[in-house]
Amino acid sequence: MQTLKSMYAFLTLCTCLTAARGQEILAPSPAEHLTTVPFRLVAESVILVKGRMPGHADSLSFVLDTGSSGISLDSAVVTRMGLSPEPSAVHIRGIAGVREALFLYDRQLQLGDELIDSLDFHVNDYEFLSYVYGEPIDGVIGYALFSRYIVKIDYDNMELQLHTPGTLRYPRGGHLLRPFIRTLPVQSAQIRDSRAITTRYLIDIGAGLPLILSEDFVEDSTVFRGRRKRLPVKAYGVGGQLPMGLTVARSFRIGPYRFRKVPAMVFDDQYNVTSYPYLGGLIGNQILKRFNLIVNYPAREIHLRPNGLYRDPFSYVYSGVELYSIGGYITVGSVVKGSPGDLAGLREGDVVIAVDNDVSQDFAKYKRLLMYGHRRVPMVISRNGALETVTVKLQRIR
Repeated sequence: MQTLKSMYAFLTLCTCLTAARGQEILAPSPAEHLTTVPFRLVAESVILVKGRMPGHADSLSFVLDTGSSGISLDSAVVTRMGLSPEPSAVHIRGIAGVREALFLYDRQLQLGDELIDSLDFHVNDYEFLSYVYGEPIDGVIGYALFSRYIVKIDYDNMELQLHTPGTLRYPRGGHLLRPFIRTLPVQSAQIRDSRAITTRYLIDIGAGLPLILSEDFVEDSTVFRGRRKRLPVKAYGVGGQLPMGLTVARSFRIGPYRFRKVPAMVFDDQYNVTSYPYLGGLIGNQILKRFNLIVNYPAREIHLRPNGLYRDPFSYVYSGVELYSIGGYITVGSVVKGSPGDLAGLREGDVVIAVDNDVSQDFAKYKRLLMYGHRRVPMVISRNGALETVTVKLQRIR
């Protein structure tokens, strides 16, 4: 009997090998490095990468965004380049609204040494984001890139690497996530405050915030104790500004990595971006930037490895003030009513001359001083041609 079983196993193996030869089944090829592209961080955690459209000399600044289901260009860039977008029945959905999309079909984009073809750019207005980030935003790169390549994001060296799909040996000392990916990556993670809740989140490196939760999830899960006070803030996305409530979660865990006292934004998801109860919210890049990432959509994997930013503190101060950079001037773009900025006397449209005795006119530095500053931050502003000094008494988030 054992001889018959051995003979059967041998014949089965031979049949499988013959079939494999007949069908020319090949092992996956190793992933091949194609190009390396430097990037910068704006607004503390938003990735900007340079690219160029063949036939046009301009270098364009793109936000890298796993929360985008395609690729897009700013409407002003499209006009400047003399391009003619076509209407479509597609609607672009974001946390601040829904917009009809015009498209530029079958275009190319040069990233480093790699020419990416057959791209369908949707056209959007990013003027407002340019004000908030302090420099022109010419477009957003999302699924159209991630679906074609293995993308390594190295925050230690501030560079992006593109590799062909294929077998890849991940570095030691990290953790491999296996998110659900259709066009956007969805991953389970745990938030803990009055209780621990595990739910699904969108992995969104284009969101320059730590953690964003839908109001429906917060209410149904009762993750926060009682009627905890939330500080009013404004966030920015497709469609413009969106009011949110700011609080702090006791901890947040993704894979084996746990962060304590994580700032969390709670918003009314009027446009059903989270499709609650499918998603509880979004994990933003103020958390994700603490890892060097290997984003491998073809294999439906994302590898996390803690980097030099891993232990950087979160911001726990609140000013209620948003600065814009418009026409070469740093201005007060918005002031939340009743916030420290409002109580100090700041008004929308005030031109900022100095922050905390710093007259460098460094937009990123001024924003950082209002995010991580001391208890009292003096500001010199110009209003109606007259100089005034105000002191913003920053509030601690609890």
